[in-house]
Amino acid sequence: MVRTFYAILANTLVASLTNTFVWFALTFWVYLETRSVIATSVMAGVYSATVALAGFFLGSLVDRYRKKTTMLLSSACSLLLYVAVWLLYRSAPPQAFSNAASGLLWGVIVLALLGALVGNLRSIALSTLVTILIPEGQRDRANGLIGTASGIAFLAASIFSGLAVGFLGIGWVFGLAGGLTALTIAHLWSVEIPERAGVPAGARSDRIDLRGTIRVIGLVPGLFGLIFFHAFNNFLGGIFMALMDAYGLLLVSVQVWGILWGFLSLGFIVGGLIVARAGLGRSPLRTLFLANLAMWTMSSVFTLRSSIVLLAIGVFVWLCLVPVVEAAEQTILQKVIPPERQGRVFGFAQSIEQAATPVTALLIGPIAQFIFIPFMTTGAGTWLIGPWFGTGTDRGLALLFTVAGLIGLLVTLLSMRSRAYRVLALHYQTPAPEGELLEAAV
Repeated sequence: MVRTFYAILANTLVASLTNTFVWFALTFWVYLETRSVIATSVMAGVYSATVALAGFFLGSLVDRYRKKTTMLLSSACSLLLYVAVWLLYRSAPPQAFSNAASGLLWGVIVLALLGALVGNLRSIALSTLVTILIPEGQRDRANGLIGTASGIAFLAASIFSGLAVGFLGIGWVFGLAGGLTALTIAHLWSVEIPERAGVPAGARSDRIDLRGTIRVIGLVPGLFGLIFFHAFNNFLGGIFMALMDAYGLLLVSVQVWGILWGFLSLGFIVGGLIVARAGLGRSPLRTLFLANLAMWTMSSVFTLRSSIVLLAIGVFVWLCLVPVVEAAEQTILQKVIPPERQGRVFGFAQSIEQAATPVTALLIGPIAQFIFIPFMTTGAGTWLIGPWFGTGTDRGLALLFTVAGLIGLLVTLLSMRSRAYRVLALHYQTPAPEGELLEAAV
């Protein structure tokens, strides 16, 4: 069982690396071809919104079909889409992609987006396979390995996507993606994945069954609170991800920032390895909230001074803690939700939690540009806190980060004192019988 999990994890690592590689490379290529920030911003917004909306449907597919079938379907769809986008790119004249309003350009973008997006089907299926293949006491470590694999995929894609676009061109990117995807299909076909037998009547459904999924989540005390807590954290965390590049480039050159960000991305891998080795303790929920306390405390202080060293330390710690939080949530869901419903619950959680990202992307730019930056350049902030905090554009962004960190810290402390936290912690120790939850969903 455990060896099967490692084989599937390695297979998913290659698939995730391929899909991330395509999307990163496509973003670089679109900007280089069009020099349009609006085009790349729209791409990011559309991708985030599609991920949020697709979670409901993808989760239902994971529950409806065997896990191996679902993962093969994911890779097969990606392969077809990458072949289609390669053919479209090769059949069009090069000048057709230099205009941000070009229909051919957006045809390439949409096909590649769908090819990368369908890979999310694998991530949902992998989380449910942990329940099937890994004993309960070792699931937190398995979830840590998933976080490590995601970090490796992100780091490698960050490096190789730029090199591929620069030295080979986007056509080769699509070709390599197709070849790697075909290899993952061939490897996965040879892996035997034991499925859970004896699924109760009504557990599998041909519908997304959002209403039934909501009923199941509602029967687990405090679980809705956890999902919405994550969504709010993603909203605040999106502030840092949306504006971090701008802040970093105000402190150092683009070359230094690129190299530094590649190093900082190792935090994903380090955090995942720590969980894989040490686990999450007896109470993953408590570990989740302690990690959030550390994240928001760090976020409140690492921009108090205009220092690239403080920034690097803060971001690295943040990225180390992200796999801890993700692994904790997955471990909780894997225990309190019946396997027959986990796909839809994971998909529901993904949709709700990711919905905050496009909202942040739309709101935070104007807030920073018209409120915080003027406040710290020509406004009252220059004499209220400027003497010790500093003034200028970078300090406006820094103030926004500090405020977001303090809000996150306050919300985490209040959530730890809430009834939802207490009842979910208790329910994790003594979860309801699976049959009761499945009957409620039908």
